[in-house]
Amino acid sequence: MPDTTPPDTTPPKTKPILRALAGETLPVPPIWMMRQAGRYLPEYRATRARAGDFLSLCYNSDLATEVTLQPIRRYGFDAAILFADILLVPQALGADLWFVTGEGPRLSTITDRAGVDRLKQAADIHETLAPIYQTVRNLSGALPPEVALIGFAGAPWTVATYMIAGRGTPDQGPAHALKDSDRAVFDALMERITEATIEYLSAQIAAGAEVVKIFDSWAGSLTGADFERYATEPARRITAALKERHPGIPVIAFPRGAGEKYVGFHGRSGADCVAVDDAVSAEWVAENVQVDGCVQGNLKSSHMVTGGEALVSETRRTVEALRHGPYIFNLGHGITPDADPDNVQRMIDAVRG
Repeated sequence: MPDTTPPDTTPPKTKPILRALAGETLPVPPIWMMRQAGRYLPEYRATRARAGDFLSLCYNSDLATEVTLQPIRRYGFDAAILFADILLVPQALGADLWFVTGEGPRLSTITDRAGVDRLKQAADIHETLAPIYQTVRNLSGALPPEVALIGFAGAPWTVATYMIAGRGTPDQGPAHALKDSDRAVFDALMERITEATIEYLSAQIAAGAEVVKIFDSWAGSLTGADFERYATEPARRITAALKERHPGIPVIAFPRGAGEKYVGFHGRSGADCVAVDDAVSAEWVAENVQVDGCVQGNLKSSHMVTGGEALVSETRRTVEALRHGPYIFNLGHGITPDADPDNVQRMIDAVRG
């Protein structure tokens, strides 16, 4: 009988990042850098000055497009990541958000059921976030053809820690206190954030994002069953919903500080790639995490400040440890404002050389 199987019309993945996310082991790993558009670059600082303040820069689609493109022009990274902030989602839900110079973000706090009930529904966030989607559309048309576009959001647990405390905290104590004292209120807040995150990332994908990343910067402060309930399960829900709406979309999950809980996170979350921080060695990652799929990481960000031969040797060691499987080179966390732009080029040369 003739073969009646319909032909595969899925376009081939030609961009290096997309090939790695699809499970391909490449001779030279694709590279991008968390916070690659940021304060370490003089051109970013000049553009931010034009915007007036950080939030105005996030919501100005033309300027946000410009700062996203700056590191692509300077360094030729394999991916651009949308310039935005994880706290735009709580603002879109109705929280007050402002930034204090030299200190960081501040939000109105949510500590009880009434506070949760005052938040908007997830479906109502898009008017506020429309400029972000426009930035994605701008970038989709402006990036070089070989460069992938990454959208992102904060993970529900990390976003919740800011919404409960009203600011960043060293141990996420206020969020843990609410979680332990009033689980119903905490769960209701997590549910609202999770639903909004699905809506936000889905809209980014519809606008042109080719990959999305879920940043759980404070996952490491969750222990025991709470890690699975509030880090793994939201990542699984978000990933499953996005893949249902947008079949084939690759998802990167970053449960920073997970330690041993990185093991098996691909399968438990459904993510195509697990990003790892620099508290675990690249050799350990190769043996325990990369066996399940693509990994991303994990050079210490401090090398971007100190440079020298240590930068080159550690970059090469990381690549050597992880080059035998699907792999995206990155830092173990975001580049810091005091980094030397020349050290970024040295790192790229070490990866590609």
